Amino acid sequence: MSAFSLGPEQTAWCAELRELAAARLRPLADRGEPGRVNRPLLAELGRLGLLARLFASGALDLCLMRESLAQACTEAETALALQGLGAHPVHAHGTPAQRERWLPRVADGSAVAAFALSEPGAGSDAAALSLAAEPDGDGWRLTGAKCWISNAPEADFYTVFARTTPGAGARGVTAFLVPADRPGLTGSPLEMLSPHPIGALDFDAVPVSPADLLGEPDRGFAVAMGTLNLFRPSVGAFAVGMAQAALDATVGHTRGREAFHGRLMDLQAVSHQVAEMALRTEAARLMVYAAAAAHDAGAADVPRRAAMAKLLATETAQYVVDTAVQLHGARALRRGHLLEHLYREVRAPRIYEGASEVQRGIIAKELYAAAQKEDR
Repeated sequence: MSAFSLGPEQTAWCAELRELAAARLRPLADRGEPGRVNRPLLAELGRLGLLARLFASGALDLCLMRESLAQACTEAETALALQGLGAHPVHAHGTPAQRERWLPRVADGSAVAAFALSEPGAGSDAAALSLAAEPDGDGWRLTGAKCWISNAPEADFYTVFARTTPGAGARGVTAFLVPADRPGLTGSPLEMLSPHPIGALDFDAVPVSPADLLGEPDRGFAVAMGTLNLFRPSVGAFAVGMAQAALDATVGHTRGREAFHGRLMDLQAVSHQVAEMALRTEAARLMVYAAAAAHDAGAADVPRRAAMAKLLATETAQYVVDTAVQLHGARALRRGHLLEHLYREVRAPRIYEGASEVQRGIIAKELYAAAQKEDR
């Protein structure tokens, strides 16, 4: 398969996912409480086999799932993605015991996973995190705080990144699997613009042992970056799905809306805006697919491609949704309208998993590093 086109089976699968999302996932999402983990929705994702597929497929498959679900049910898309983000380090770096205990429950939706990287003073600058892992016998005690953690404080376990070597930057970070019932671990929900669950965590001398390690001590930054390199293109896919939903709604609205003695679509100013929305959405989609295909092929430039895909797609989705709101007028601002929902959803992806400014920094760093290699 080319990175720039989908085969008939993939196209049919994406259409099936959109139908399942509308018929079986959307009703469960509508019955959920904003800002809370929707366990019935997770269970249905498990019954459909989509959560298990997180661990049996590559980056492109993940992108197709996220894009397709996002078009019909952003809550289902986000629930699936957060399971994958929180559990991927266990899948990729966990011990047999860790994998056996947690991955089947993640796959059937009975255990909620979370990725605990960001801190009050270390969001996009992940290497600056300060959650301390202080030696305690054969293990460590975690002391400090995490913030802006999706699925917190309701997750059943957390992939936690803590500093085991002070002053060592990215080289002194270790990844741990921390069950939610560990003594000293507490949390609180945060009320955010977007409707998915997010919260803060407090660690008061939380005990962890060598059995809780994900990978090797002081090598946790690589665990985090490997996870983000996989999921960043799929954040772009989520954004593309939202952009496509906004575009589809706008095409339908402008075809039927009468204004100025004709339909909105007959106004050149309107039709050109719709064409621009479609152009940017397709360009973002192609970059996302290309980045995902590069990841699956083990290409050397995955960090640059992943950053480009996330950057372009999330910025594009913001533009497309905003333009769709403008073309729909006041009706799009009414609570419960699709575009009102998308307008709240679309803002966060430009910040989480590395803000747009961080992605630009990664792109520039990779470009200069490649140029330096050519000079040698």
